[in-house]
Amino acid sequence: MVDKLIEKALEGGARKAAAVPVESIVLHEVFLDYCKMNTCGQYGKCWTCPPDIGDIHTLMAELKTYKTAVVYQTVGELEDSFDIEGMQRQREEHNRLARQLRSLAPDALHLAAGGCRVCKRCAKATDEPCRFPRQAMASLEAYGINVTELAALSGMNYINGKDTVTYFGAIFLK
Repeated sequence: MVDKLIEKALEGGARKAAAVPVESIVLHEVFLDYCKMNTCGQYGKCWTCPPDIGDIHTLMAELKTYKTAVVYQTVGELEDSFDIEGMQRQREEHNRLARQLRSLAPDALHLAAGGCRVCKRCAKATDEPCRFPRQAMASLEAYGINVTELAALSGMNYINGKDTVTYFGAIFLK
């Protein structure tokens, strides 16, 4: 399954994909503090983001029950560092790839870039249950993963040059 996911990630548009042992991934509870700063605007507004996703220590313990993570990155070219539309297009491409990969391993834990983004507006906004719980994806950071360190562990660059945007995802397998 690992080789198939790597192959499909690359075929689907990932620049790189690699498998890493989950035991090598260093987890940091400090990412909950970053989430609380709400720089992405999703804190308390999405079922798959803190505080609604659950206790970070419980999430980090859950990750430790997995054996292998297939990490993948997508990289998009931007007109300049202020190309918000280009960043959004690349995020949509990354999320498209994440959904494709999730369909190949529906029982695995799949973490993506930023908040879930399956729905245009999360049901949390109207205090309704998640409309697509089997498709929803939490962020790597919500589980305490430092994406910069994960990139290095996976043999990937976190920053891929001037006027680019890079997104990461990971599929955790038992």
